[in-house]
Amino acid sequence: MEEKEPLAARLRPKTLDDFVGQDHLVGPGNPSTGLRAGPLRVAVEKGHRFSFILWGPPGSGKTTLARIYARSLGAELFELSAVSAGKDDIRKIVSFVTNKPKILFLDEIHRFNKAQQDFLLPSVESGELTLIGATTENPSFEVISALLSRCRVFVLDELGSADMAKILRRTGLKIPKEAGEWLVRMANGDARQALTVLEAAERLYGKVTAETLAEALQSKFLRYDKKGEEHYNVISAFIKSLRASQPDAALYYLARMIDAGEDPKFIARRMVVFASEDVGLGQPTALVVANDVFRAVQSIGLPEAQINLAHGAAYLALAKKDRSAYDAYFAAAADVKKYGNLPVPMKLRNAPTKLMKELGYGEGYEKYSTDEFLPTKLGGKKYLKQKRPETGT
Repeated sequence: MEEKEPLAARLRPKTLDDFVGQDHLVGPGNPSTGLRAGPLRVAVEKGHRFSFILWGPPGSGKTTLARIYARSLGAELFELSAVSAGKDDIRKIVSFVTNKPKILFLDEIHRFNKAQQDFLLPSVESGELTLIGATTENPSFEVISALLSRCRVFVLDELGSADMAKILRRTGLKIPKEAGEWLVRMANGDARQALTVLEAAERLYGKVTAETLAEALQSKFLRYDKKGEEHYNVISAFIKSLRASQPDAALYYLARMIDAGEDPKFIARRMVVFASEDVGLGQPTALVVANDVFRAVQSIGLPEAQINLAHGAAYLALAKKDRSAYDAYFAAAADVKKYGNLPVPMKLRNAPTKLMKELGYGEGYEKYSTDEFLPTKLGGKKYLKQKRPETGT
């Protein structure tokens, strides 16, 4: 008997009204409150055709949005994965005869090398092809500037727990509260993964519980998918091993990624972020080492660069961890969002003119007082949980 379409595919929304999440891009807006509709909704409703890149985590709706957009324009949609596609595939699409607009959805566009992107550029530039790229990576790192300048970039957020719960309810399956909460935590914002594991549990065991979900997860995702579908599971294990100061586990997951053909620059970038986010002030030289590893990967390449990655991974795993700078920054960022642009204290303001000096701009700056540098509303608030250096006059 032919296997029916996967649950994730059956539940894929066909319209923006059925789409869950990404309100900043596809929300309908509210004229009574002055809230504008999201830019992708406006494009779909008004039939605007242009090239763009969807940048966001896996399972956040990139493919679905591309299909909804193409359908709204009555376009001929061609879907390729940059992992396996090449110039010949682009050439066939360009030469394909149709009266409809041609839209190319290129998944994992960051995997296209410079030569492939250069080959694609003239067709996008001329309007012969409308490009929709999808990537989990910052496109400014891997997409050539000429192509990037011809595309708008839309950033997708990881789906929140409320959005994930809404998607799970649409399955019609009986999901106990504990199992649903476990599934949402495990999926980490990836709706496709949540639905895949849910379907596997129901098919294998005939019921959905936290236990059957855990069993299904092991059976479904034991192997690393070389096409990129499951690389987030292994990179997560790699980062968590670094965080837990477990060099052996970190090196194992690093070897898994290298063996599976993961982009070494992707791994190196994650290590640079980790050096500031998790090691931070505990061992400030970690950022220097991580950056040097990234540069080595760029200049040397595989297979030799795996040694540089191993060196960096072992160093980061053994380094003392201190997230205080990371936590302090985001605590400060939360206050910026909460309070807006609070007035800068007078003594800290620039005083380039005589009038400004007369008004007190910059007055008293030389008299240091550690509790008077923040805006008055924030008082002596402390973000950084670290002992500060002594200051003098």
